[in-house]
Amino acid sequence: MGRTVQTRRETLTPARFIPPMKALGVNAVPAADAWHCEIKFDGYRAVVLLNDGRPELWSRNQKPLDYPELLPALAKIKCRNAVLDGEIVALDAKGHSDFQTLQGRALGERPAIVLFLFDILQLNGRRLTAEPFERRREILEKLLGKGSGPLRLSPSFDVAPAKFLAETRKQGLEGMILKRHGSPYEPDRRSGAWLKVKNINEQEFVIGGFTPPRNSRLYFGSILIGYFDRGKLLYCGKVGSGFDGRLLATLHAKFLKIAVPDSPFANLPLARRPRFGQGMTPAVMRMVTWLKPQLVAQIKFAEWTQDGILRQPVFLGLRADKSAKQVRREVAVIGQ
Repeated sequence: MGRTVQTRRETLTPARFIPPMKALGVNAVPAADAWHCEIKFDGYRAVVLLNDGRPELWSRNQKPLDYPELLPALAKIKCRNAVLDGEIVALDAKGHSDFQTLQGRALGERPAIVLFLFDILQLNGRRLTAEPFERRREILEKLLGKGSGPLRLSPSFDVAPAKFLAETRKQGLEGMILKRHGSPYEPDRRSGAWLKVKNINEQEFVIGGFTPPRNSRLYFGSILIGYFDRGKLLYCGKVGSGFDGRLLATLHAKFLKIAVPDSPFANLPLARRPRFGQGMTPAVMRMVTWLKPQLVAQIKFAEWTQDGILRQPVFLGLRADKSAKQVRREVAVIGQ
């Protein structure tokens, strides 16, 4: 991923993949005087590598991202090499990032794609991760300007986090990211220098099986989902909403390739029927087609029950940018 650039003046360190820093999920707004506020986007995290005007896009787990419409604009950034951090999104009619709209691309749709850039880790051979946030932001702003077309500079606000969160909720946004004043960039760490606060219960879950179709629905009825805890996949509900006919067919074809004879969930059958939804008894389980726990789905839901089951879950799309083994239960939104 890049080569050393020979010049008359120096030999530059090429831009190579740096694992992105992670935000720690919290359910309380911290004090107002220590944080920069940013919008939490709902898309794919992207690490951008630039070497001699040749851009590359990589996911957070170092898989190539195929968004060719972004490459011409990235190639025009005036630098010899750079490593940038951002989020690839599709914007809905209100101008908000929307994961379901982004997923339409996999079904042959062509939503307008935007890359919001919010950090810079290397520029012209110089590593910047030890620099404080404000200095990195200054360098990024100088490099990009305000951005245009498919490239945008992610806005940063110096306001009270509680006030900013209230505004994101008012506008129907997913939530906010907080970045501590003066903090360095910590690759592949979730140190608490970056925090995420959500307005909407939404996260990734692992698909471990599906039920047969009922009534007029084709292909399958619901997917069974879970998350990993201490190396074990724990069941947390069935999802039957969020699918249209084309999506049912596409997912079913993927499922048949990874079918297995036994349940991957460590906590099934359930000891008792949950308050909401159908219980996963041995009789119900005999109707399920089990899957290798490889596919990761983005799910929106109302809340977690006391039984550890999701209420009113809705399928938003598959995530190719996160490994199933990395999926954990996240904290609830504020006020839940």
